[in-house]
Amino acid sequence: MEAGIFLVSAIPLNIPPRRRFTSRRQLTIRVSLNPQGGYNYKGPKSNREWLANWVSENDDVVRSLPIYVGGVSLLAVLFNRTVSGIAPVADASSSQSRADLLTLGLAVTNILNGLVWLSIRPKTISLVNPDGVECRRLSPHLPDSVISELLWAWESLSDVTCCRSLVVVYDGICVLQIGFANVSHSNGDQAMVVDANKLVQGSLYNGVAKSGSQSYLANLSLYPGKSELPFLPSNTQAVILQPLGDNGIAIIGGDTIRGFTTSDQVPYWIYMFFSDALIDFCFI
Repeated sequence: MEAGIFLVSAIPLNIPPRRRFTSRRQLTIRVSLNPQGGYNYKGPKSNREWLANWVSENDDVVRSLPIYVGGVSLLAVLFNRTVSGIAPVADASSSQSRADLLTLGLAVTNILNGLVWLSIRPKTISLVNPDGVECRRLSPHLPDSVISELLWAWESLSDVTCCRSLVVVYDGICVLQIGFANVSHSNGDQAMVVDANKLVQGSLYNGVAKSGSQSYLANLSLYPGKSELPFLPSNTQAVILQPLGDNGIAIIGGDTIRGFTTSDQVPYWIYMFFSDALIDFCFI
């Protein structure tokens, strides 16, 4: 009993809590509100981001840099050959001649690489103004609730994506045509009417209907099926063909090549925009 009391009294019971390891380096990030309503980030920036920004801002200099490096290297080799007292004729048995030939080859390769960089430039992708007229056509048999749903879907798509034209065809009827449309000169320069019967018989509609999955034409000018969409503006850059069940399709035209991001192409939320309205329309 005394031994137990001795052990208890020898061991302190007020053990201090373990301290958490904290680094002495503190990262300070400041964010301030600018007058335009955005935020200015004042924290540390990565070196990779700084280098990428510098390269993008000095594109011509970076592309011509191999030419300067190759030219300077070529002149240095010739100057060294001249002042070293070696015969100007290349001698295969001389190590200096072999080194000079190798250096000359590398210098010429740099010059050719720079010329290739200057001649081949990536095409700048920018949004275009649709070459057409604005229209807003809805089926006359639609109730007000369906019209409000379809207009809400159009406003949502046009606000958050590069969508500038929207056509919805269901059960062989053009339910909605809104946004920019091609000009019909035979109709007094009015917006071209969607021929739903001709569209349903085309290869684009049949391909989407058979697969049941979305078709994304990222660069519409490269696809021969563009002729099946004459109602869209002639300079439409990208198109999403989204099947709506088994009897419908939504045609979404954009103003930028590859302008629809991966999240924009999610079939679920595109179909969600029109599902309720189409269900109400079918039961009218």
